[in-house]
Amino acid sequence: MAVTPLELAKVAATAADDKKATDILVLDLTDTSDVCDYFVICTVANNPMMSAVVEGVEERVRLNCGERPLSVEGRAGATWVLIDYGAMVLHVFREESRAFYRLERLWGDAPHVRLDLERATPEDRWLATAAPSDPAPRP
Repeated sequence: MAVTPLELAKVAATAADDKKATDILVLDLTDTSDVCDYFVICTVANNPMMSAVVEGVEERVRLNCGERPLSVEGRAGATWVLIDYGAMVLHVFREESRAFYRLERLWGDAPHVRLDLERATPEDRWLATAAPSDPAPRP
């Protein structure tokens, strides 16, 4: 079952949302990076929630997309876990680490993928309801 990198990113974002991650953001890096096509970035409140999000994403992506991560970095006690699926990389941050590394600012030129998730960022909630021709607000 072949899925596109975008489908993979949306499945991961939905799984993170289901596990109560917040500020979920999908960045389209297809024209910006040779490393991967999409970043999924989300925030969790504590380490048990981080474990739940990481495990939930891995399970959902495996079941729905037939994909397993190439690598997982930063598990026990970490404030940032990175799950590498090749074409899509998921970043699960504790709030302080997300504020420190600011990946969404580092990759600020990358377009945001529209999401319709309960806990998406305020900008992405706007994007999810905006008409396709509406310009996206800049953070």
